[in-house]
Parts: sequence; structure tokens; C-alpha cells
Amino acid sequence: METGEISFKEMDLSPEIMGALKKMGVKRPTTIQQKAIPLLMDDQSLIAKAPTGTGKTFAFSIPILEYLNMDVSFVQALILCPTRELALQITSEIKGLAREIKGFKACAVIGGQSMNTQIEKLKKKPQVVVATPGRLLDLAGRNCIDISNIYTLVLDEADEMLKMGFIKDIKRIIALTPSDKQMALFSATMPREIQDITWQFMEGAAEIDVMPKAEDHPDIDEYIIQIPEKDKISAIVKILEKEGLKKAIVFCNTKSGTEKAASKLMGLGISCELLHGSIGQGRRNRVMEAYRKNKFDVLVATDVVARGIDVDDVEAVFNYDIPNENEFYLHRIGRTGRAGKSGKAFSLVSYTERPRMDEIIRYTCCNPEEYTIDLG
Repeated sequence: METGEISFKEMDLSPEIMGALKKMGVKRPTTIQQKAIPLLMDDQSLIAKAPTGTGKTFAFSIPILEYLNMDVSFVQALILCPTRELALQITSEIKGLAREIKGFKACAVIGGQSMNTQIEKLKKKPQVVVATPGRLLDLAGRNCIDISNIYTLVLDEADEMLKMGFIKDIKRIIALTPSDKQMALFSATMPREIQDITWQFMEGAAEIDVMPKAEDHPDIDEYIIQIPEKDKISAIVKILEKEGLKKAIVFCNTKSGTEKAASKLMGLGISCELLHGSIGQGRRNRVMEAYRKNKFDVLVATDVVARGIDVDDVEAVFNYDIPNENEFYLHRIGRTGRAGKSGKAFSLVSYTERPRMDEIIRYTCCNPEEYTIDLG
């Protein structure tokens, strides 16, 4: 361990959290966790500039769990995030971290799910609520959730919430919370509107700026296959066979792209299911549950659901289409190599996609190797 680094043990965490980390195979804190956890444990508010994939969820969840009061029945921590998929992922990770805390309850409050179901979950008095802003305000307006006593408010991926038009909602939510709460804001970028929130509501907060380090990134081997569009499905099938892969995700840019790719893969004998934005939440949940239980081998998905795919044993990711946004590349490949395991990422690059791939390589500083297969 380098000078200046601190371990989870040195953070003086509870046996419950240390036990959960051990069971999850998490051995060392990432850079953001080393910097953020001691500050949040010291009851400071925090403004953190940090990209996706650096371990933010544990950075804010561990301090929340360490300071839970199991003798009260109100909501103690509220985590706001931009999408329902991310909310479900955060809820899942917090439950994993809290697996040894008796009586702990967390619930996701998101659009696209039955409000009555969520009201029933809130009646069970969760200590932590993870929410998208619109649904939270709906429920608060109906007096179905009370956030007037929370200890901690987390704004995760604040810049994404800004892009989605949630800034006014966030300010309305902040107004419903106590003035003496702890706040933690995480954002990959700091546009003016996000800075306005920090100036207005987070005076005196500690600030950290975390650039991703190589050791924070999962162990993922990245490859490029230069290939005509018409041969991409055949290439995926060959690679699955050649590498002995049993669990993979194929990412496409469009809903119709996922449908075509899944149909072709099934035609070649690959067991697969698809997910895109037009598929309802109930169906999505069923597909993901089947995927976790290894009921099929390949999940074909769009970026809409990329962040919500929280499965520890995905062996490989395929970029069937090269993503339109540089960040999406990192979100996609981050679905493999999780929980201390290694993974592989294959980008299938047609002639017209080469400039887009070159831009991603410059942006992400990744260094994918050329991968050759014989389609003869």
C-alpha cells in the first residue's frame, strides 16, 4: 500500500461493515473511498468531483450505515439519483453492505413502478430511501414520506440530474429536509447550476476532486475487433465459443438494434433476452432475475439500462454498436470485472465507427488491443 493510503481497517469501521466487505470480496478502498469516508464519518458535508466507476456508492453508503440509529422509526438518509436503474443498483449495493445489520431496511422510490407498492414499503419504516426526484416529490405531496428528520442527504450524479431537468425538484426536496443535515454531492462535472446548489446549501463543505487511478478500475481486458457490420453477430458467437464465455452482455445503441441482434443470436442457438427503455419495469426485473440465476447466457441491452445491470459474474461485454457518448463506454465495460473478478470487453468496430472509437480511446485513456478471429 502506498504512503498516504488508508485501509478499511484503519477507518475503524464496525464488524458488521467489515464482515460485509469481506463477503463481497472488497479488499481495499478506492481513492474516492479513502478520501470521502473519513470526512463523512467526521460529520462533514462533502462536494466530490468524481467520475462514474470510482466506487462512489460505498463512499457515501458506509458512513450512512455506520451512523444509523436503529431505535428510531423515521427515514435517516435520502439518496437522490437521476435514473430508476441507478436507484435500484444503489439500493442493492446498500443492502449488500448492510447484510449483517439486523433490522436494516432500504427501499427505492422510483417512477415506472406501482406507487401503492412503494407506499407499502415506506410503511415498513426504512432507514434509507433511494429515490428519483419526481417520484419522491409525488409521495411527499401525498404525505406518504417524511424527510424532515433525515441526518444525511446524498445527491449522486448531480450533473446528470441537471441534464434531466431535476434542479428545481432538488431544491424543493432540500427545502423539505432539516437545515442541520449532512449533505454529500457527487458529480463528474461541476456546471454552474451545480455550483449554485453548493453555494446556496453547502457552505463550508469539504471538497475533493478525484481523478480515476488505474488501481481503482476493475481488471478488464479491452479489445477491438475491426469488422464489417454484417459480420458482427458471427464474430460475437465465435468469441463466445473461443473464450468459453457463459455470461455476457451485448450493448446496442437503439431499441431496434437490440431486437435485431437478439433475434440473430437466437437464430444461431445463443440463449438470450433483451432490455431497452420501452420494456416495463416488471418485465425488466424478471429478465434481470433470470439473468442473475443463469437462466440464459447473453443479455442484449441499450444504454438506458446499462447502469442498472448490477450482476457480479458477467464475464464479458460486447459493444455491438460503438456508443454515442464517451461516458457510455465506461458505463458499459464497467458491467464486467465486478466484485474483484476479471472481465473482458470487446468493441466491434466497423469502418464508419473507427473515428468514434478513436475519440473514445482519447477520452478514456484506455488502450484496447486488436483481437483477431477467423470467420472463414
